[in-house]
Amino acid sequence: MARRTIGIVLNGVTGRMGYRQHLVRSLLALREQGGLPLSNGDRLYPELVLVGRNEAKLREIAERHGLTDWTTDLAAALARPDVEIYFDAQVTAQREKALRLAIDAGKHIYTEKPTAEDLAGAVDLARLADAAGIKHGVVQDKLFLPGLRKLKRLVDGGFFGRILSIRGEFGYWVFEGDWQAAQRPSWNYRSQDGGGIVVDMFPHWHYVLEQIFGEVKSVTAQISTHVPTRWDESGTAYDATADDAAYGIFELAGGVIAQINSSWAVRVYRDELVEFQVDGTEGSAVAGLRNCRIQHRATTPKPVWNPDLPVTEDFRSQWQVVPDNDEFDNGFKAQWELFLRHVAEDEPYTWDLWAGARGVQLAELGLQSAREGRRVEIPELS
Repeated sequence: MARRTIGIVLNGVTGRMGYRQHLVRSLLALREQGGLPLSNGDRLYPELVLVGRNEAKLREIAERHGLTDWTTDLAAALARPDVEIYFDAQVTAQREKALRLAIDAGKHIYTEKPTAEDLAGAVDLARLADAAGIKHGVVQDKLFLPGLRKLKRLVDGGFFGRILSIRGEFGYWVFEGDWQAAQRPSWNYRSQDGGGIVVDMFPHWHYVLEQIFGEVKSVTAQISTHVPTRWDESGTAYDATADDAAYGIFELAGGVIAQINSSWAVRVYRDELVEFQVDGTEGSAVAGLRNCRIQHRATTPKPVWNPDLPVTEDFRSQWQVVPDNDEFDNGFKAQWELFLRHVAEDEPYTWDLWAGARGVQLAELGLQSAREGRRVEIPELS
């Protein structure tokens, strides 16, 4: 058994997602376990180059985790012959330019989403990557979470019969920033900086719907900026110009209807921050990030509407918990492992820049639907 190293440039690790999920819980976790096992018995060990614009933050993160390789010079990092992969977790407005530099440098691409600020840029990136002959992947983390993996297992096993509808609820209250600090960076609420819940979340909903249930054929959306004034990291008030809530209806192949509410201005009264209810002719399921519950046709109760009497049934207790039946690792780490095997061993990989472009397309057409007040069909990308 030999140890094989692979150089990875990580751009954006000073941000919450880039640091927690991609650096600490994915790549550092792989290093701590001695590397990623390969099919020939070798172990693939990530050698990391941290990149960012804030020298002090980079140095502090590197020292905290015993890393020595970091720089604020992206071009210099991409010019290194010992680097094979470029990963991007920057703010959306900075991503496309950096990805183009990495493609020009011949590096394999793995990136957060959205991959670009508009569909034209996302498609061009996918075409450039294909023409360069590099491997490319887009983070689609929710597919690897326990609750949605259980849901996918139910779909693949035919549990639902004919699927009729999907209802999703996502969100939580993001504090305005005046009397309590906000949980999200202020740029998320400024459209001029690439913010907005549609561009953030519709790419997620696209791959969840497409990969688990079927092709998304049309979108009807209504958006709102419920909280018009927020306070930034320095405590200064600013106008929130981006949408902080979106209410979408998606028609899928086969006539399935999905309705998903996304909001940063909603208080949580559900078991998890995101939940999907799937109803079919033979059964229903409610899945979150970790848990999944089902109710089969044969065990469905027969409630009767009577507003004059108090409710006597405990509806939640009438659902059955889906067992784990497997060990579930961190979803981001699980996808990193698949992409690394794709690069190192040419293993098949589905979630590429074209998948990312389809997510950007859904967000763009969702915003168009909201502006024009109509249903918008989704054409195939060529």
